[in-house]
Amino acid sequence: MCRSIKTLRRAETAATTGELEAAARQYVRKISGYRTPSARNADVFEAAIADVAASSRRLMEALGVAVEQGPDPMDRPRGEARSPV
Repeated sequence: MCRSIKTLRRAETAATTGELEAAARQYVRKISGYRTPSARNADVFEAAIADVAASSRRLMEALGVAVEQGPDPMDRPRGEARSPV
């Protein structure tokens, strides 16, 4: 099921809250089968993302990985190339 999920955090740097949210969003989209939820399901979809991001943060911190406030460094405006991971 998750073969196409990519590693979103680089090992040499601290994780960011943006990366954790991006990973959580990718997971919730994959597990739910919906890229965008219906208006009726939007709140539960976003709540699931928040829950997965919080669990991911606890995991990173338990593993000794620093988590910093900040955006997903891999997030680029449409059309701009992403750096290789």
